[in-house]
Amino acid sequence: MAEARRVHTVAALGAAQTLAWASTYYLPAILAAPMARELGVSVPVVFAAFSVALVVSALLGPRAGRAIDRWGGRPVLMATSLVFAAGLALLGLVQGPVGLFAAWAVLGIGMGSGLYEAAFAALVRLYGRDSRNVITGITLIAGFASTVGWPLTAWIEVTHGWRVACFVWAGLHLLVGLPLNGSLPRVVGVQAEDAHPAAPAQADGRSSPRRAAWLLAFVFAVTWFISTAMAAHLPRLLQAGGATLAMAVAVGALVGPAQVAGRLLEFGLLRKVHPLLSARLAALMHPLGAALLAVLGAPVAMLFALMHGAGNGVLTIAKGTLPLVLFGPAGYGERQGLLMVPARLAQALSPWLFGVCLDRLGAGALWISALLGLSALIALLLLRPPVEAAPVRSLETTG
Repeated sequence: MAEARRVHTVAALGAAQTLAWASTYYLPAILAAPMARELGVSVPVVFAAFSVALVVSALLGPRAGRAIDRWGGRPVLMATSLVFAAGLALLGLVQGPVGLFAAWAVLGIGMGSGLYEAAFAALVRLYGRDSRNVITGITLIAGFASTVGWPLTAWIEVTHGWRVACFVWAGLHLLVGLPLNGSLPRVVGVQAEDAHPAAPAQADGRSSPRRAAWLLAFVFAVTWFISTAMAAHLPRLLQAGGATLAMAVAVGALVGPAQVAGRLLEFGLLRKVHPLLSARLAALMHPLGAALLAVLGAPVAMLFALMHGAGNGVLTIAKGTLPLVLFGPAGYGERQGLLMVPARLAQALSPWLFGVCLDRLGAGALWISALLGLSALIALLLLRPPVEAAPVRSLETTG
C-alpha cells in the first residue's frame, strides 16, 4: 500500500513538473519571436523579461523552501499552480514591454516555488533520506517537458496565435496541474531532525558544513550556467565547429534523449553507488566531450551531445540528492533554495555571457565551458561523503 502511494506520488508530481517546465522554462524558445513581433520589441527584450523571471525565482527560492519545510509540498505546489495560471493569463493579455516584464515576474514567483527545487523539497519532506529514487523518478518523467511542450506550443501558436497558447497553458494548470498537486500526500507530524534545526551534519572530514555548502552552491551555479548556455547556443556552437545547419539541429536534438538516458542510468546502475560518485562521473562528461569536440571538430559532434546530455541528466538529480546526503533532511527546503540562488542567477546571465564568448571566440568558447566543467568536478572532489545516518521515517498520509 505504501509503495503504491509512493508510485502515485512520483507519477502525479512528475506530470505536474512536466506541465510546469513546459509552460515556463521552455516557452520563450517557441513564443519569443511572435511575441516580439506583435508587441513591437526585439527578441532579446523578451528573453530579458524571461531572465527577470529567473532572478525572481532565485530570490524567492529559499522562502518557498522554508514554507515546504514547515507545511509540506502539497499546499505550496497547489498555490504555485494558481500563480502559474495567473502569470500565463497575464502574459496572454500583455500589450507592451511593461506588461511583458510584469507577467514574467509573476511567472518567476511560480518558478521559484514550483519547479524542481520545490518538488525535491516536497519529496524529502515526505520520505526523508529515502528520497533518492523518487527524485530520480520525477526527473525521468519531467525530462520530456520539452518533447511535449515545444510541439504543443508551436502547434497552438501556428493555428491560433501565441496569446491563445498562453491561455491554454494557464487553463492546463487549473484543470490538470492543480488536481495533480492536490493529490499529493499530506505531511503529518514533525521529523525528529526537524525538531532541532541545528547546523548540518559534518559533510567533510576536514572542512566545515559552511565550506561544503559553498562548494555545492558553486557546483550548481557552474553546471546550470553550462546547461543553459548549451540549450541557448548549441546549434550555433556546433556550426562554429564546422557542422552544417542540418547536422547541428539533428545533433542538438540528441541532448534531450541523452538526458533521459542519463537519468535511467542513475535509476539503474548508479543507484548502487554514492550520489557524490555519480555526480563526479557526470561532471566529467561535458568537459571531456567539449575537449574532444574542440580538438576533433564536427565528426565527434554527436558524441559530444550524448556526453553533455547524459551528464546533465544525472547532475539534475544530483541537485536534489547531494544536499540530502551531505546535510540530511532537516531544513532541506530552505537550504536547497539558498544553494540554488547562485545557480538561478548564473542561469539568467548564461545565454548573454556565453553568447558574447561565442561571438568573440567562435568554437574556442568550448574551452571556456570545458574549464568551467572541470572546476565543478574539482569542487565535487573536494567534498567527502558523510557517515551514513539512520533512515528517517516517512511522513506521509493519504488524503
